Amino acid sequence: MVVGAGVTGLTTAVLLAERGMSVVIVSRDHPSQTTSCAAGALWGPHLVEHECVERWGKSTLKTLTSLAADPTTGVELMDGVEACRTPQDPSPYLAWLPGVRACGPDELRPGFTMGWRYRIPVVDMPVYLTYLYDRLHKAGGVFWLRDVPALEDLGDEAGIVVNCTGHAAGRLTRDDELSGARGEVVIVDNPGLDEFFIEVDSEDPDLTYFVPQGDHVVLGGTAYPGRADTEPDPRAAREILRRCATVEPRLAGAVIREVRVGVRPFRRQVRLEHVNLGRCHVVHNYGHGGGGVSLSWGCALETVELVTALESSTR
Repeated sequence: MVVGAGVTGLTTAVLLAERGMSVVIVSRDHPSQTTSCAAGALWGPHLVEHECVERWGKSTLKTLTSLAADPTTGVELMDGVEACRTPQDPSPYLAWLPGVRACGPDELRPGFTMGWRYRIPVVDMPVYLTYLYDRLHKAGGVFWLRDVPALEDLGDEAGIVVNCTGHAAGRLTRDDELSGARGEVVIVDNPGLDEFFIEVDSEDPDLTYFVPQGDHVVLGGTAYPGRADTEPDPRAAREILRRCATVEPRLAGAVIREVRVGVRPFRRQVRLEHVNLGRCHVVHNYGHGGGGVSLSWGCALETVELVTALESSTR
């Protein structure tokens, strides 16, 4: 039984079901209502810590790159630029990518001093979550829409429980290390953009970025530590649009189609481990911060290995 229907829960459930296991995914929310649906989402492990981040990130990069060959997945390989206004090092995960190169002065937008051009998978999250949901059902997985007051309560229904509940894991596990950070993105009509852009500022936890996805563009973003409210903030949305339009004038005056809000699950380190609660075995897979999509397949593969070992040992 997998608890949580965001990108981590769905990906893990898909792999378990495709390994021939009997899988039920339980969630208080439909995938379209999860934090994952509000993700940017560009590959790049952001604001997440663990000694295995590189391995998980590379594994996910490989899988997403493969999925980009199928337009029904919502994954696309896209060129773009990461740039900064004051000199600083590039994001560390750029070292894992092929073909990264420094931008020449004529490639930088006004006000930026340095930047890097590269190609990565970008993900239209509503489409992608639907793809994962459908893939789960094709593999024989079952989806139950219901709340889970306590993981221990599932012991009568499943011998192995996989906890992929993101921010809700703090309540379910009494994990004091887990905290939330409210994030918001804005969806506008696409005025003709075909490349992503990310502004990096080491002094500002918020990212200014835009990602074209067909007829619309995802604009971001915010990161408000300690906030778990999910009502759209019109003032924050206007500020996101203003920042993005400053970088890309074609976005000026864009009409806001939609605002999506989610709560990133921040933790000192990702928690991916097995614990025995007596009534059931639990494998935790949560605390991915801003790297849920970027680590999803790598973490799911490791979770499947833990579950497989548990299933063999309890036969």
